[in-house]
Amino acid sequence: MTGAQKPRVVKPATPTRPSREEAMDAVKVLLAWAGDDPSREGLKDTPRRVVDAYEEWFGGYGKDPAEDLSRTFDEVHGYDDIVMLKNIDVSSHCEHHMAPFLGKAFVAYMPTNRVVGISKIARVVEIFSRRLQTQETLTAQIADAITEALRPAGVAVLIDAEHQCMTTRGVHHHDVTTLTTQFTGVFKTDLNLQNRFLRMAGYS
Repeated sequence: MTGAQKPRVVKPATPTRPSREEAMDAVKVLLAWAGDDPSREGLKDTPRRVVDAYEEWFGGYGKDPAEDLSRTFDEVHGYDDIVMLKNIDVSSHCEHHMAPFLGKAFVAYMPTNRVVGISKIARVVEIFSRRLQTQETLTAQIADAITEALRPAGVAVLIDAEHQCMTTRGVHHHDVTTLTTQFTGVFKTDLNLQNRFLRMAGYS
């Protein structure tokens, strides 16, 4: 229609980050709600310690994984096989209960014409782990970031983790781990390559 206007896209507002003092006050409220006295000797410094811990646990929000993956090396001397990191520590918190889930990540990619320092792959896992999300989302985020930065022939990610929202509350089942995988490119289309990755990770 002539003169018709396109609907205006309204972006969600970025939440204002509370001050450190407001965060500590919130911890005091939770302590009181739990039934304890935030002013007693043993809990006087707890709000400060909790906020300090949160700054570390959720430090991934202030980091951009693309920056860590931006320094690549174009000279691979003809290398055209799997690059894989095994047993990367995963220490994260689920978005449903803010309870920790702990485990290991296995990440591989098939380079085309560039590679990245191996420590950067572990750093990407750490950055996304230090945010609130599900394990499924974490697995996909790692694969997407590597795909976007390196444009490899394929990426494979496997995470094996134990969720404390399941072991310390709810069903109270211990020694149960959650396994998630994400395959892209040749790792998704070539089952032999996918199975090779799983064998290298110790899951086949």
